[in-house]
Amino acid sequence: MTTLSSANFPEELKQHAGYSQVFQPERLTFGFIAPLESYPYTPGPALIDHVEMAQKVDSAGFSAIWLRDVPFYDPNFGDVGQGLDPLTYAAFLAAITSRITIGTAGIVLPLRDPLIVAKQATTVDQLLGGRLILGLATGDRPIEYPAFGVDFDNRAERFRDALSIIRTVTEKDWPIHDSTFYGKLNGKIDLIPKPVNSRIPTIVIGHAGQTTEWTAHNTDGIMSYISNPIHIPDIIKNWRVASPKDVFKPYAYGTLFDLDRDPNAPIQSGRILRGGRNALRELWLQQQEQGVSHVALHFKPQRRHASEVIDELGEYLLPIFPSLSSKDVS
Repeated sequence: MTTLSSANFPEELKQHAGYSQVFQPERLTFGFIAPLESYPYTPGPALIDHVEMAQKVDSAGFSAIWLRDVPFYDPNFGDVGQGLDPLTYAAFLAAITSRITIGTAGIVLPLRDPLIVAKQATTVDQLLGGRLILGLATGDRPIEYPAFGVDFDNRAERFRDALSIIRTVTEKDWPIHDSTFYGKLNGKIDLIPKPVNSRIPTIVIGHAGQTTEWTAHNTDGIMSYISNPIHIPDIIKNWRVASPKDVFKPYAYGTLFDLDRDPNAPIQSGRILRGGRNALRELWLQQQEQGVSHVALHFKPQRRHASEVIDELGEYLLPIFPSLSSKDVS
C-alpha cells in the first residue's frame, strides 16, 4: 500500500468536520447507505424506525449515513433507496443527529439544476455545521432522463459542466462563469449561504461517465460499488496511478450487506457481502492495508433487524476501525 501521511491531506479537507471523519490516510471507516433497515422483498422501506436508527448510528460512532437519489420508481430496478429526496432528508437528519457525516450517494447531477443543487447543498451544510459530503453521479436508470427532458447521451458532459458551476458558486464570491449547458454568471449576483468551511467536498459515486484520471484530479474522492472483493487490489492500484502524486485521494465502496448471526461464518461469494463478523473483520483489515478508506454498508438484504447489526458492529468493529473527527487530526 502506498503510504500517505497526514502531510498529504489537503489542509482545507483535514479541517472539514464531515470529510475528515470519513476519510483519513491509512484508515478504514464505516458508514451505512440509507435506509437503515432491511427490505429484501419490497422496492422501498417502511421507515418506521428511521429516526431511532439514525440517532443510533450517530451515537455509536459510525462515520457516515449516505443518501441515494432515486426520483422515480422503475420496476425494472425494484429499489427506490430511502424513497425520500436526499437533500431534503439530509436537512431533516441535521436536526436529529449531532456528529455523524451526512453524504449523498449520489445526486443524479444531469437531472438537476446545478444552481439549485448548490443552494440546497450549502443550506444543508449550514444546518449540519459542516458535516456534508456531496456525492454526485449520473444515475443508472436511463428511463428517468426523458421525464426531465434531458439528453441521456450527453450526461457525462453535463455532469462536468454542472460540477464546475457548483464549485464556482459555492467557493467564490460574485462569480463570473460561462457554461455550455446551463446559464451564465456575470458577477452581479452571489449565492448565499456559502458553506461552513471553504468548500463542500465533492466525490464521484460510481464513475459518472468520467475517466479515472479526471475524477482523481477534479474531485475529492470516489465511491464505487463492487460485487467481488477480489477486485479491490487492482481497483486501488489503478486509482493510485491516476491520482495526483503525494496527495490523499480516498477510495471508498458501497455494498449490499448481510451480517450472519454466527460470528465465525465464512464470507459467501456473490453480490451481497455476507458473513460473520470475524471473517469480515479480517477482510476489512486486509482492505485497509490495500488502501480502502471507507465502506458504506447497505442493509437491503439484511436478515436481522438493523438495531442488532448496528450494536454488533459497534461493539466488535468500531474499536478496530474508529472514526476520527477533525479535532483528532488537527
